[in-house]
Amino acid sequence: MIYMQDREYEKFKDVLRRLAPGTALREGLENVLAAKTGALIVFGDTEDVKKMSDGGFFINEEFLPAKLYELAKMDGAIILSENGKRILYANTHLNPNSSIETSETGIRHRTAERVAKQTELLVISISQRRDLITLYKESGKYILPDVEQLISKANQGIQTIEKYRMAFEDSIVMLNGLELEDLVSLNDVCIAIQQGEMLAKMGREVNRYITELGNEGDIISSHLDQLIGDLDEELKNIVKDYSFTSVNDFDENYFIDLTEISRRLGYYSEVDVLDAPVFTKGYRLLSKIKRIPDYVIDNVIEHFEDFHSILHADMDQLDEVEGVGAVRARNIIEGIRRIRELYSFERK
Repeated sequence: MIYMQDREYEKFKDVLRRLAPGTALREGLENVLAAKTGALIVFGDTEDVKKMSDGGFFINEEFLPAKLYELAKMDGAIILSENGKRILYANTHLNPNSSIETSETGIRHRTAERVAKQTELLVISISQRRDLITLYKESGKYILPDVEQLISKANQGIQTIEKYRMAFEDSIVMLNGLELEDLVSLNDVCIAIQQGEMLAKMGREVNRYITELGNEGDIISSHLDQLIGDLDEELKNIVKDYSFTSVNDFDENYFIDLTEISRRLGYYSEVDVLDAPVFTKGYRLLSKIKRIPDYVIDNVIEHFEDFHSILHADMDQLDEVEGVGAVRARNIIEGIRRIRELYSFERK
C-alpha cells in the first residue's frame, strides 16, 4: 500500500490536489509520459532558480497541456510559475549544487532532487524509460501512481475501514453497557480508543488517495464519510470522560499498546493497571441526548457527584442545575431512558 508519514504527506497535500486526474497539469504530465520523451519541470522562477539556470528561452504563456507536450520534446528543463498556470521558460539547462546528496541514479532525477532541495520548490521528473512521474519538494519524494492503481488502493482501504468500523462499534456497544452498569475497567476504555484510532488512521490513508483522485474519488469520499461518521467526536468524549492529563501530544503509533494508551490518559502503575475499575464522567453518553448544549452538560457533570447519580436523578434534582430547567430536565431523563433501551436492544 502506498504510504507516506503524516508530516511527509503534508508537503505534497496541496500539490496532489493540483495534479489530480482531470486537471490540466495532470493531462499535460500524462501526455509527456505516454510520449516517452521525459521531462524536468520546475514550479517557480525564484532567484535561486535563475542563478542555476543556463540557456533556454523565455515564453511566458498560459499553461496548456499541448504546449507542455511539445516543449518536453526539447532536452532542457521547463520552468512554470509557482502555481503552474503559466509556462515561463523552456529548454533551460539547470546546474544545482553538485555537493547536495541525492539517492537517485539517472541524470534527470538527480538534477530534480538537487534542485528541489536547493530551492525548496516543487520539481517534477518524468522518466523516459520507466513510465514514472516523480515529485520532489524540499527533501521529500513521491511517485505519482496512475488512476486505476489509486482507485484499487482506495477500494481496498474502504474494505479495511468497514472491518475496523464494525470492531469499533462493538467496543462502543460494550462500553455503553458497562458505563450504564458502573462496571468499566481501564482495559475496556483503552480497547475502544485503540479501535477508534485504528479506524481514524486508515481513514486518513484513504483520504490521501481521494485527494489524489480529485473528482474521480467523489463516490469513494462519500462512502468514507459515512463510515467515519462522528468518530472524532466519539473519541474526544471518551478521552474527556477518562483522562487525567492532556492528550494533545499523542503520536500516530501510541495506540498500538494498551498500556501506553492508559499512560497517555494519566494512569501510571507498576501493577496490572488495565484491570483497574474506572468511572466515566458522562460526557460521551450525555452528548448523545438531543438539544442539550455542551455548557449544560458541563454544569450537570459538575453538579452531581458521579455519572451514576446523573442516571438516577429526577426532574427536581436536574432542575436545580444552572441552565437546565424543566424542559431540558425532561429531555435528559428521556434521553437516558432511550440510551438504556438502545443498549438493551443492541445487547440482545
